[in-house]
Amino acid sequence: MYSLHAITNSVQNWLNARLSSTWVLIIESLIVIVLAIALFAALGLILVWLERKVAAHMQIRLGPNRLGPAGIFQTSADTLKLILKEGLTPDGADKFLFNFAPFVVMIVAMLLLAPIAFANGFQIWNINIGVLYISAISSLSVIGILIAGWASNNKYSLLGAMRSGAQIVSYELSAGLSILTIVVLTGSLQMTDIVQAQQNGWWIFKGHIPVIIAFIIFIIAATAETNRAPFDLAEAESELTAGFHTEYSGMKFALFFLAEYINIFIVCAIGATLFLGGWMPFHMGNWTQFNHVMDFIPSSIWFFGKTFFLIFLIMWFRWTFPRLRVDQLLNLEWKYLLPVSLFNLLLVTLIAIMNWHF
Repeated sequence: MYSLHAITNSVQNWLNARLSSTWVLIIESLIVIVLAIALFAALGLILVWLERKVAAHMQIRLGPNRLGPAGIFQTSADTLKLILKEGLTPDGADKFLFNFAPFVVMIVAMLLLAPIAFANGFQIWNINIGVLYISAISSLSVIGILIAGWASNNKYSLLGAMRSGAQIVSYELSAGLSILTIVVLTGSLQMTDIVQAQQNGWWIFKGHIPVIIAFIIFIIAATAETNRAPFDLAEAESELTAGFHTEYSGMKFALFFLAEYINIFIVCAIGATLFLGGWMPFHMGNWTQFNHVMDFIPSSIWFFGKTFFLIFLIMWFRWTFPRLRVDQLLNLEWKYLLPVSLFNLLLVTLIAIMNWHF
């Protein structure tokens, strides 16, 4: 199996041989920052273009097809437009908080990249409480949204922010319980341990029906937490103009727009790691030859392939299901998903204690 340990170790050894430990830490931090920003920029361009193409396919039309082959430069043109567009601040707004809110949302998204294993031997921070870290940090994004809604001094923005807060806080419960099913089966909160535990099969296959139920609940909750249709009540155009970012324009709006797509990538990367083996290839029990062939595919391709498959699912939801009402959205969580998640967690605990999984 291909591993990036050799590359990361050679960079580490090269720096250690020439610089003090303090400068090594500083330079490695700068490298991580540059790579994270580059990843954000690339994902923003790719995911927006992909969303438009998926929407066009669902609606039997072409989508972007002018700038570049298959319209691949359309998002670059949109980015240039947003960079050149004037950023306006309403007269009655709290100027500091109004300008600060987009950065809160983006900083939270950047922090969530740390424990994710993008490939075999390529991870920013292999923390032993990775799952707990992700659950804690992801909860902070709602603060940026609430700040944006309140600081805008706009009733539509405030209503959108309050809706988003209620929605995110509610669906975090089901998402957290779904994640706990994998923690119970693995016996570890460390992301690398969760990936290694799926060496002989991904949890969605060897964890029986309860893990499939947890996976479905996780995808629904992740869609709601990222304010995606059919759960986009925080930005309902027919009711709230644009919700919490009604008053935003230019690059401040672009940061909110980018953060939404980055969060989609992050929740899908977490789902791929927990349920679909992360960078681990597809292995079938004792099928040695088959497993050996699967190992020839680079681990990064496995990881991004699974992640983009889940991203496609979430985009598919948007162009398939109609938007729910607020009461329907909250009823779905508190009356259905949460009780099912609690019972499912007990069932998975029983499976783990009795060692009934494959």
